[in-house]
Amino acid sequence: MSADLSWMIIRNNNAFLSKKSNIKKPFSKEPMNLTNLASKRYNGLVHDNSIGVESAPNNKGFTVITKKRKLANKPGKSLVKVNFTSGPRRSLFKLRRYLLGNKYRKDLIQASLRRASAILESQKRAALTLKKLGGKSKKPEV
Repeated sequence: MSADLSWMIIRNNNAFLSKKSNIKKPFSKEPMNLTNLASKRYNGLVHDNSIGVESAPNNKGFTVITKKRKLANKPGKSLVKVNFTSGPRRSLFKLRRYLLGNKYRKDLIQASLRRASAILESQKRAALTLKKLGGKSKKPEV
């Protein structure tokens, strides 16, 4: 089924859609959506070629999930997960090179870099707060 037809079917009603009364554009909670906006461009369900970025299992780096175009009719086998755990600058460089080398959609590369950067920043902040909380010493009772 084409992406246009799929989008027309799931555009207004799907399980991942989050509509609010005072928000103009609805949000989407699907895993392969990089910006969490409910639009055809960023929708991971309708496209054969889509990218998802999420935190790595051990909170060290991030994981990139891509779809294989040839296995579009086999959803269980079509996902490929790649972990990027080297330093933040190196990981972002490797992500860009990985997506360009595998000829993924160029319109999603910048969004995937932003998402990966936000994940790395959140992990850095979490590590700093844990260090601060663990570093406090209790006063000895007299």
